[in-house]
Parts: sequence; C-alpha cells; structure tokens
Amino acid sequence: RRSVTGYMLLLGNSPISWKSKKQSTVSKSSTEAEYHAMSQAAAKVTWLVRLLSELGVPHTRPVTLHFDNQSALQIAKILVFHERTKHIEVDCHFTRAKVLEGLLQLTYLPTSLQLADILNKILPSPQ
Repeated sequence: RRSVTGYMLLLGNSPISWKSKKQSTVSKSSTEAEYHAMSQAAAKVTWLVRLLSELGVPHTRPVTLHFDNQSALQIAKILVFHERTKHIEVDCHFTRAKVLEGLLQLTYLPTSLQLADILNKILPSPQ
C-alpha cells in the first residue's frame, strides 16, 4: 500500500503551494513515508526560495517545516546512517543537506495542529 504525500507551503498566513499525491514507491514504515514527503516539501521550498529571490524577495532566515513524525525528524537531523534507516533512499537525504545549509529548520507539530493533514487524511463525516 502506497502512502499519500500532503504538504502546504505558506507565505505569511497565505497558502502559496500545496500538494496531495500518492507516493510512487511503497514505504516499509510510516517514518519512511513521512521522510519521503519531507524530502518533496524540502525540494519545493528550495525552488520557491530561489523563485522569490529572483523576484527580489529576500530570504534571510531558515524556512520552518512542521512535521508530526518525530522519527522522520530525527533521521533528517542526525548526521549518522543507522542500520534501521539504510533502506531509505539516499536521494531523500536532500532534506538533511538543506538543513545543514541553513535553508530549512525542521520542527515537530502535533497532528491535531497540522494544516496539511486535510490533503492526506480522510475527513470525518459531518455529524
């Protein structure tokens, strides 16, 4: 079963980019699926920062990405490969490189506060 990637990028309080798409690969764990989504969001942020820079909008501090999977956050922040994470494709470590460059800052945000969950979770039926 393939997971669904969902993310929403905000400029101020306004959404400027979002995505909801079934992942092209099967993940062995929810952590791996979240890490793939994190990598896709990081790539989109990188592109948007470059675009805004070309338009004359300066970028002076890291972009904060909020995630609700603490294990995926730890993989992105820790600089060591572990036996448990060797199955995660190397190209997904793009996120870690962007954190080290200072472009991204990754933070934990509980699922109940995630705005992007509307893009990849089944909505409750109206009561």
